[in-house]
Amino acid sequence: MLSGRRIVLGITGGVAAYKAAPLTRLLIEDGAEVKVVMTFSASKFIGLQTMAAITGHPPVSDLFGATAVSPHTELARWADAVVVAPATAGFMARLATGQSDDAVSATVVASQAPVLIAPAMHTEMWEHPATQRNITTLAGDGYHLAGPVDGPLAGGDSGMGRMAEPEAIVEALQAMLSPGDLEGLKVLVTSGGTREAIDPVRYLGNRSSGKMGAALAAEAAARGASVTLVTTVPAAGIDAELVLVESAEEMATAVWSLASATDVAVLAAAVADFRPKAVSEPKLRRADGPPDMVLEPTPDILEGVANAEPRPFLVGFAAEAGPADGAIAKAKSKGVDLLVANDITEVGVGFGSDDNRVTLITPDGSVDAWDVLPKREVARRLWGRIVELRAKS
Repeated sequence: MLSGRRIVLGITGGVAAYKAAPLTRLLIEDGAEVKVVMTFSASKFIGLQTMAAITGHPPVSDLFGATAVSPHTELARWADAVVVAPATAGFMARLATGQSDDAVSATVVASQAPVLIAPAMHTEMWEHPATQRNITTLAGDGYHLAGPVDGPLAGGDSGMGRMAEPEAIVEALQAMLSPGDLEGLKVLVTSGGTREAIDPVRYLGNRSSGKMGAALAAEAAARGASVTLVTTVPAAGIDAELVLVESAEEMATAVWSLASATDVAVLAAAVADFRPKAVSEPKLRRADGPPDMVLEPTPDILEGVANAEPRPFLVGFAAEAGPADGAIAKAKSKGVDLLVANDITEVGVGFGSDDNRVTLITPDGSVDAWDVLPKREVARRLWGRIVELRAKS
């Protein structure tokens, strides 16, 4: 799938740099021509001559010592794509602010080709708020992410932060360079948690941040789709038509009006199942004591889309507290083509997190449980699965 592609592989100074050798070999075996650019620190983990022997090209490691007048711009213009593996926390921090004082970051900043970043670092560094802010910035700037994953780390540690395996990076690169596999499709995504009014001040709500839906919309747009994002959370930096709503009723009205003209609908929003039957016009007062609140069901948005004519390819989300038994039953009964479930009780994933652990369930009850992944990576893999399933339907 990479036949004839020109790939620049950037290597930064982490112990996972040793994986650059097998990654390069896989890229070449898949038909790519590879040139390498390395930071000075990277050369402490893997030799320049090793990469030269594998690629047939001398790596660039110094902006000033190369024979080329401007090695980073020459590489940047040559590349069909840039892969940075491993990408350290320091590299991502520099890239997020546009700094370009080493050979790798200068090449990336100078390039107009798509860029795939494979982070690698200890768990504490991955979880640091600054790193997470940088990841969000980089995703918003259009950079693609592969990993990290949970597993063994340097020094005998284990946890999130391990670089994705070379095979997974190659797959991510193939997907990134795919010929717009959503080109020409109209995609509808919902995100955020609805707010069901109690009075002019208070509401019933949930902890959904809208990050998963935003990642799904951004990934669909990057793959060529025309995207409408119906959301309760304002989202910036996404190439999509935004429809801001607040309540389940408002979201249902917006989604149902769009469903029949949509090719794929991914309903990732956390929609309230119940709302107050009566909303108090004045603000409720503490002095009056706790109100008696009667609840009524909200519209079943998923069911409405499933009954649309014509009906889009339909993906639902289910937030579960514990095992996925309820989600399996929902996948069988709701008329979806695919259901994505996640356990909201698991610490560090789901609501408000930048990571997610999801289980994909088909209407026949087949289950595919994924490891913890950044939400943008979940989005990338999920759209890949949707493309596969649509092709079979």
